[in-house]
Amino acid sequence: MSHIPVDKGGPLTPHQDLHSEQGALRGEHPGRARNPVIKVADLAWLEFEKPDLDRAEVFARDFGFAIVARTERELWLRGTFAGSPCMVIRRGQASRFLGPAFRAAERADLDRLARATGNDVRDIDVPGGGQAVALLDPSGLPVRVVHCAEPLPALPGQQPLILNTGIEGRRTNTTQRPPREPSRIQRLGHVVLETRTFTRTLDWYLDTLGMIVSDFLFLDGQRQRGPTMAFIRCDQGSTPVDHHTLALHLGPGTGYVHSAYQVTDLDAIAAGGEYLAERGYRRSWGIGRHIQGSQLFDYWRDPDRFMLEHFADGDLFSCELEPGWAPMSASGLAQWGPPVTRDFLGANPSPAKLREVLTALRGDNELDPARLLGLMKAMSS
Repeated sequence: MSHIPVDKGGPLTPHQDLHSEQGALRGEHPGRARNPVIKVADLAWLEFEKPDLDRAEVFARDFGFAIVARTERELWLRGTFAGSPCMVIRRGQASRFLGPAFRAAERADLDRLARATGNDVRDIDVPGGGQAVALLDPSGLPVRVVHCAEPLPALPGQQPLILNTGIEGRRTNTTQRPPREPSRIQRLGHVVLETRTFTRTLDWYLDTLGMIVSDFLFLDGQRQRGPTMAFIRCDQGSTPVDHHTLALHLGPGTGYVHSAYQVTDLDAIAAGGEYLAERGYRRSWGIGRHIQGSQLFDYWRDPDRFMLEHFADGDLFSCELEPGWAPMSASGLAQWGPPVTRDFLGANPSPAKLREVLTALRGDNELDPARLLGLMKAMSS
């Protein structure tokens, strides 16, 4: 897809009928690998450790998860859609993110991946049974590629509300009263990770797992140094998939930023948010609509300070669409909604954050003073 210039004489839309106003320049990152080892089908689940599984289960139910299984040492969570669980939380001494698990398209992909990486295919303890290959990405984050023997059956879900649009009256002689209840999670949508080795980590996910880039972000005045954020989707050919299943951005930290879970519609997001607020949880940012991906969003912190997102109405891309390029900025995170918060940006100063920055600047990675200043400028613009 070649870049279509903006027609200055006509009415402008946010993206001039494209997902991005800019395409790649000559020689820039293509956003996909020519011959990846495999092509993962989706994000399967996320793995965490937390010391208090009882507290984790209370939040999970309030946020809208269903419980698959609960033992003394593990808590498995799911959405209403058929498929794999969304999350496993294991009992541990401290709260930490263990890593993502991606779903292999076929069982044979595990064998292919194991041969290419020198790893083994092993049985895993997951509801319904399954097998996995354990890997490490260039950031040092554990990544598993899994194949589940018995997918979970679907559960009853929330029904979308019938809307009157002004030109179409679909609802007559009845009122609109969305129930004040948890936003019932349908499925896991994506995870966002921070890395000090952005380019190496990005290339690993493209080369090893066959993912492709939907949109790149770059720092103002530093585009020639390459992108600093990528929104990455799975490649299922002509079948449209989420705009991003994984997002990576350069930063002083390594690991989890947030994860996102699909719900039915805007009313499910809003009513579920009221439910969470009444129970004393803290909103990080929302409600609004993103630019990259177009999702309606609402971000919350769980009792262990992990950020989770309710989303609905996201973009779906097939493999034909090439990456867009846009400058990174805080104001570019949303089409509408409240101003982005310092909490969401991770910009609240702390001794731990300062140590993280100093460690990153001293290490062998892609973060240097110019990059750091560019990131700080982007998050305040």
